[in-house]
Amino acid sequence: MSLEIVGIKDPARLLEWRTEVIRAVFGVEPGEVLAEANRRYYATHTSDGSHRAFMAVADGEDAGCGAICLQSELPSPDNPSGFCAYLMNIYVRPGYRSRGIGHAIVGRLVDEARRAGCGKIYLETTAEARTLYSGMGFREMKGMMKYADI
Repeated sequence: MSLEIVGIKDPARLLEWRTEVIRAVFGVEPGEVLAEANRRYYATHTSDGSHRAFMAVADGEDAGCGAICLQSELPSPDNPSGFCAYLMNIYVRPGYRSRGIGHAIVGRLVDEARRAGCGKIYLETTAEARTLYSGMGFREMKGMMKYADI
């Protein structure tokens, strides 16, 4: 297996992945209203650089994806700058799971947040994935996880 993490600058490709994530995680079709809201989001936030997405390509096929949203929050003792990152849409297609692709995607997203100067990294996740992310340096918060090693 070869693994390449490539940036995605194409909003249509992002929307296709977002639709797949919604189907897989929430078990629903996103519908046109949600699809249009996602189109508008990607059109705005990929062009201004606050949303960056990365595709994992394994053996020449799209195997997984993840994204990072850079933004400001109120400064706090553990994040005086108030600059933070939210990791989202981390998804690996079923045929590629248990091959380290999810770890590679999250690692790339954390590196991006560090390079951008974020003082805090947040991650929403399912209950099943909490153990995985805890092992990667995230710690529990109410309803979210925060990356502890910044």
